[in-house]
Amino acid sequence: MTRQRNELLALLTISAGIWATSAALRRRRVYTLRNKVVLITGGSRGLGLALAREFAHEGARIVICGRDPNTLNRAQRELATQPSQTLAIPCDVTDQQQVSQLIHTVYQHWQRVDVVVNNAGTITVGPMEVMTHADYEEVMNLHFWAPLYTTLAVLPDMRRRGEGRIVNIASVGGKLSVPHLLPYCASKFALVGFSEGLRAELARDGIHVTTVCPGLMRTGSPQNAQFKGRHQAEYAWFSISDSLPFLSMDAQRAARQIVRACKQGSAEVILSLPAQLAVTLHGLFPELTARILAAAHQLLPAPGGIGVARATGKESASVLSPSVLTTLGERAAQNFNQG
Repeated sequence: MTRQRNELLALLTISAGIWATSAALRRRRVYTLRNKVVLITGGSRGLGLALAREFAHEGARIVICGRDPNTLNRAQRELATQPSQTLAIPCDVTDQQQVSQLIHTVYQHWQRVDVVVNNAGTITVGPMEVMTHADYEEVMNLHFWAPLYTTLAVLPDMRRRGEGRIVNIASVGGKLSVPHLLPYCASKFALVGFSEGLRAELARDGIHVTTVCPGLMRTGSPQNAQFKGRHQAEYAWFSISDSLPFLSMDAQRAARQIVRACKQGSAEVILSLPAQLAVTLHGLFPELTARILAAAHQLLPAPGGIGVARATGKESASVLSPSVLTTLGERAAQNFNQG
């Protein structure tokens, strides 16, 4: 009994020492954001806008980019009320030449980029039967090639200065692939793999790479998502899931956690308890997870409807959505410039 007690005490002592050392290292490498130049792709709405608000609150100088000039202008007007400088630049980040021009413009204004947040994203929902090669290509361009373009554009100067932060907004779908989101999940898996390897490669250069894997978040994004097949039914289940309090996370709260992870140089952050549980379950019991997902697939809409054509969420309204079940999502859409 004495031996077991001693072993337990030794284990607790070691654990406490590891925790204290880890906490000390986190405190030591906390990165101040005041006057840092933070570039957020897809920063004009949704999570990107929430992140812009949080980085501005930290005193950073903000650069947002997006493809829609109207949405971008609205976001810039809002951020202009913050006590920080904001630059809004139209850019399609899937075009490498436009990305090069974007970085050049930022350097003309502020001579550097300290933090890159690769946030720009899109989502297409529907069964595998209605997904085309173009659907996969589109999301790979935006979720993998675009982050690669921005990363390669800022790396030489970050390496020269010996510091920098790269935050890649992936998804729990990049850890656990779910039905009716195959192109999206495949592209997010690619981003997670790139991001994790990139962190290892850049550690010696003083550049910290953080991989962010959010679960469902209340950003109002279903309104601008693309739906195929039985698009009204697809929009209903997706928008309801994205609005329910336990399943989904408040986007501004998520943004605060992401900014904290950036400052600490964290390797990875998985946002929301359901997402953390899902990833853990999949890691421990992959066969069980596969069976659960297969059962869930049986509950989702069958192929049909508009087939391979697309409709936005705004074009897919039904009795179920919008409804009282999507109230929080509708509020988020107004709050995060999804109109």
